[in-house]
Formats: sequence, C-alpha cells, structure tokens
Amino acid sequence: MGYDNLKNRTKSFALRIIKLVESLPNTPTAQVIGKQLLRCGTSVGANYRASCRAKSPADFIAKIAIVVEEADEALFWMELLVESGIVKEELLKDLMKEADELIAIFISSSKTAKENNKN
Repeated sequence: MGYDNLKNRTKSFALRIIKLVESLPNTPTAQVIGKQLLRCGTSVGANYRASCRAKSPADFIAKIAIVVEEADEALFWMELLVESGIVKEELLKDLMKEADELIAIFISSSKTAKENNKN
C-alpha cells in the first residue's frame, strides 16, 4: 500500500469523523466525546503526513507511534458513543472497522521500520 493511498485513506477517515461529530446530539456528553473524537480522528491523517516527511528512520518510527495512538484513541471514543447509547452500533460499525484496519496497518509499518532500522 503506497504513501498516497494511505494519505487519501487517512484523510477520508478524518472527513468521516467530521461528519459523525457534526451529527452528534447537542448534549453535554455527546459534545465532549465529539470534541475528543474530532481531535484524535483528524490527527491520524495529519500525523501520518508528518511521518511521510520524517528526517530519519527513528523520526518515522516515533511519528508512526503517534498515528497508532491517535487512531486507537479515536476507536475508544467511538466505542464510548456506542456503549453509552448515544450512537447506534450499526451507524459506526464501518468507521470503527476502518479505525481497526488503520491501526493494524500502522503497527505493521512500525514493526517493519524497527526491523529495518536494526539492520
């Protein structure tokens, strides 16, 4: 999977997060969770782009670790939206699956970069 494909995929993820947050009910809980989700969900793409401009293998590894953390945090907030009953699981299933897939891709990328950095 190429850099451009992942740049597009993480941007699409961010846009889907934006649409989700915009659709949340105007309750204090939903708005607080929404702000957290908006921050980390859009950060995935921004930090991935930063990793593409890493100055060294160690810099790349550090930046990819941030991408993994942000994607996992986004997944956490989506789980809370579902488990608290604010959003029906059916509405978030695909977006949560995408978060899981992005996490797996970036963990794999991190492991590969660490192995390559040892050699």
